[in-house]
Amino acid sequence: MASGNDMKAHEGTYGWFIGLLKWSVPAIALIALVVIVLIAD
Repeated sequence: MASGNDMKAHEGTYGWFIGLLKWSVPAIALIALVVIVLIAD
């Protein structure tokens, strides 16, 4: 478990990860949709 003195580092890393996830999930869904549409044609 993390000790109390590296909580700031943890919060920064977690915030970065959530921000990345917030943008990458819709981007991947959009790419998948484009691929599906191209295959369906």
